[in-house]
Amino acid sequence: MKQLKALILAAATLVMAQAYAATDVQAEKIRERIAPAGEVCVGAECGGLAVVAGEPRTGEEVYNTACTACHGVGILGAPKNGDTAAWDDRLAKGMDATLKNALSGINAMPPMGNCATCSDDEILNAIKYMSGR
Repeated sequence: MKQLKALILAAATLVMAQAYAATDVQAEKIRERIAPAGEVCVGAECGGLAVVAGEPRTGEEVYNTACTACHGVGILGAPKNGDTAAWDDRLAKGMDATLKNALSGINAMPPMGNCATCSDDEILNAIKYMSGR
């Protein structure tokens, strides 16, 4: 009788060990399936653009790097660089309202003119440059 109990206990232990092993294998498969597909790294340490503190870029620098594609030729009604009449219409509401529109986006223009590295001051400098103010 003791041998039978020992045999049953050994069999139960073996079954439990196999159940835990299967659970560990299943858990590892689940971890593999839900693991991140990649990583996102932003900034100079990843080879991207570094935002340098200091003096803001000039309006001309911002225009040449971020604004010229649309404002150079007037794509989708963007006021052209130096077109004072078109800029007068935009600035009729004031420089603050024009800056707010540039920062948040207006019509076909995306927020910040799609210049992710521009500060508010740099956007303002670009508006002043393009409008001749």
